[in-house]
Amino acid sequence: MQHSLPVGELEEPDALRRGLDALCRKVDGGAAAKTVKRKKAAVNEVFGTAVERGYFNANPLIGLRWSAPTVADEVDADCVPNPAQLARLLAAVKALPGRGPHLYAFFRCMYYAAMRSAEVIHLRQAQCRLPASEWGLLNLKGGVVAAGKAWTNDGAVHEIHSLKRRAAKATRPVPIPPVLVRMLREHMDCFGVAPDGRLFRNAAGNYIEAGAYGITWRRAREATLALDEHALALAKRPYDLRHAGISFWLASGVDPAECARRAGQSIQVLFRYYAKFLAEARNHANTLIEESMRRWVPESGV
Repeated sequence: MQHSLPVGELEEPDALRRGLDALCRKVDGGAAAKTVKRKKAAVNEVFGTAVERGYFNANPLIGLRWSAPTVADEVDADCVPNPAQLARLLAAVKALPGRGPHLYAFFRCMYYAAMRSAEVIHLRQAQCRLPASEWGLLNLKGGVVAAGKAWTNDGAVHEIHSLKRRAAKATRPVPIPPVLVRMLREHMDCFGVAPDGRLFRNAAGNYIEAGAYGITWRRAREATLALDEHALALAKRPYDLRHAGISFWLASGVDPAECARRAGQSIQVLFRYYAKFLAEARNHANTLIEESMRRWVPESGV
């Protein structure tokens, strides 16, 4: 039998506030704003479900006067590598012994197709259209995340999720340039594919772990970046490759709505995260408009 409890009997507001403050603390005591926003949303969902099932009369978080730390959403331009810096980094990846050559195309997917690492790990041969020349296409269908045995239905460490913020069977077609088409073809010729068709796997044939490709990326940075580039935290995380890919699209004058579609983001998220690079895209658009105006309207005209 379920018994409803008034909010006051659940926990005092001050205790709730202290608990929420604790969610955002890192080991060094600083505030991890993105973490607390994510965890607060999860806690709110738990309380909402408890109210629906009759355990509580109301959600104790509603009306709680507490503000999360401000999140710096915008991508830092100093951390995003330009094409020349990226070429150096990826060449260093390919030259590393061990898993380096296998991960060369892995990181290229994150840049040229702006894929999330979970999407690259899940990528299968059947999702790839790789013509002998011209542009190809990746039909993305989901991603692999390390959820932990305690959090999966079958006790497996990894779990296949749908595309981020998409329905379970949703797909996202992403055109890829000929350079990535060639790299993926060469990758499969050299390394083959897993029995289930996956392009990327570890030595045992299992899913690639974030720690493994993170170590490879760190070694590539140490091998190739100058001291001033390290000081700027240039391409500090593999995820910065995705930022670099989207930023390059915008700087090239690609329509922001198309950038958002290819990246699997909403246009609102794109504008919030890539404001600096959108400014470059606007300048490029202004130039194109001026060129068209000069073609259609004489200098001395209206």
